[in-house]
Amino acid sequence: MALHVFNHPLIKHKLTMIRDKHCGTKQFREIVEEISGLMVYEISRDFELDEIMVETPIAATTGYQLKKDVVVVPILRAGLGMVEGIAHLIPSLKIAHIGMYRDKETLLPKLYYAKFPENIQQAKVFILDPLLATGGSILEAIHQLKKQEVQDITVVSLIGVMEGVNKILHAYPEMNIYLGSLDEKLNDHAYIIPGLGDAGDRLFGTK
Repeated sequence: MALHVFNHPLIKHKLTMIRDKHCGTKQFREIVEEISGLMVYEISRDFELDEIMVETPIAATTGYQLKKDVVVVPILRAGLGMVEGIAHLIPSLKIAHIGMYRDKETLLPKLYYAKFPENIQQAKVFILDPLLATGGSILEAIHQLKKQEVQDITVVSLIGVMEGVNKILHAYPEMNIYLGSLDEKLNDHAYIIPGLGDAGDRLFGTK
C-alpha cells in the first residue's frame, strides 16, 4: 500500500488552524500554502540528484541539482491554493492545469480543461488537491496524465479518507499518496468528516 500520512507536529498544528470554521480567507489561504510546502519538503528527501561542477569565489567544487524537472498539477480550482507554497521551495517548477467539476447528481468528475507543459513525460509530477474525498477527481487527473505517458506521479492532499485512497490504489496500486491527515469518513454529500468544509470556497472567499 502506497499511502503515507504525515505525523509532523507543524502539519498537525496548521491543519487544526484551518479546520476551525472561524479561520478567515486570508489566513486559510496562507496556511494551505505553508502546509503544502512542508509536505513537499518532506517528500523531496527522496529526489534524485545529478552532480555538477560549480565555481565558488574561492575554488571549483562539486555541487548538485535535481535530476528531474518538477511539474505540479493543481486540480482547479482548490488545487491552486497549494501551488505557491511549493513554488517557494522549487522556483523552477512548471505548472500544469486540470479543470474539473463534480456533477451534483452523480457526484462524478467532469473534465473541462487540461493543459500540460512540454516534456512532462520525463518529469516528477505532483497532483495537487487539498481534499481526497471520493477520489474521482484525482483518479481522472491520473488518467489524463497517463494519456500523456507520464510515469512518475505522486498525489498530494492535505486531508483524505480511505474511500478515496482505496479507489485510487485499486486502479493504480503503485501510486504514492501523501496526506497531512487521514480523516474518518464521507457524509451523504461526499464531504469529509471532520474535514474542513469546501476548500475552494474557503480559499477564494466564495461562500
